[in-house]
Amino acid sequence: MRAELPLWRVWVGATRPRTLPAAIAPVILATALAGRDDTLVAPAAAACLAFALLVQVATNFANDYFDFVKGADTAERVGPARAVASGRVRPATMRTVTGVVLLAAFVVGLSLLNYGGWPLLVIGVASLVCAVAYTGGPYPLAYHGWGDVFVFGFFGLVAVGATYYVQAGTVTLEAWLLGAGVGALATNILITNNYRDVETDARAGKRTTVVRFGRGFARAQFLTGHAVALLAVAGLAARGVVAWELAGAILVWGVWEARRQFRVLRRRSTTAAELIALLGRTGRQVAVYAGLLAAAMVWSPG
Repeated sequence: MRAELPLWRVWVGATRPRTLPAAIAPVILATALAGRDDTLVAPAAAACLAFALLVQVATNFANDYFDFVKGADTAERVGPARAVASGRVRPATMRTVTGVVLLAAFVVGLSLLNYGGWPLLVIGVASLVCAVAYTGGPYPLAYHGWGDVFVFGFFGLVAVGATYYVQAGTVTLEAWLLGAGVGALATNILITNNYRDVETDARAGKRTTVVRFGRGFARAQFLTGHAVALLAVAGLAARGVVAWELAGAILVWGVWEARRQFRVLRRRSTTAAELIALLGRTGRQVAVYAGLLAAAMVWSPG
């Protein structure tokens, strides 16, 4: 019989560490661009990183709670055990802790008003509301096929744009390109997760894009995400932000990574274990993509 995990490890698992690169990567990219543009403000970047991580963790905690309440997390689910569904954390406890994390994110977000003014308040409040509305509330986004749009928008365009804005006071085309690239790869994390859970999601009425349009559509969407990320790199090179030789190396790596990941999805007999491993790989790809692209921006002449 497998030994029961200590409670602290259950809580660490509930943060879903494989998804956290989606929160960190946009801040790294926006800050690297700000540094290249001589507008870097380290305290603002640090506050953005803390806010992004807290929102991501709150979203994951809320997802753990609401998916259990709505019946999406059951014994039939093939992914890692969830804290509430496994019985290790009481639903009321998870709900309370989610509220505490959201409050912490709000407090951190208030510090950013010194750098970006009231537009940051609007963005911050919208982020906190969507953290809950992703799987909770009267119209849960993930249950109506809007999860992909949420991830691309908030963990791509909004996260990069806001982080750059609090440092530079504006948002440039280069920032939008970075947001689109990292947002597309972050969306692939969600696609992989939903691809694995399509049967149990369908039974629970969770109409993700994979449930609504099928696995063929999900595979095409997955490849499109890779393509958008690579086109963003090419666009940055065309605008002189990244040297072409460095961009070329990232593009070669990106094509190789896309091919390796897609081979898992296109198999007819892909196992749950393989999809869980792929989920980790998509998360790592976001981190590596951000690291390589940030380094390329810093090292490129300009």
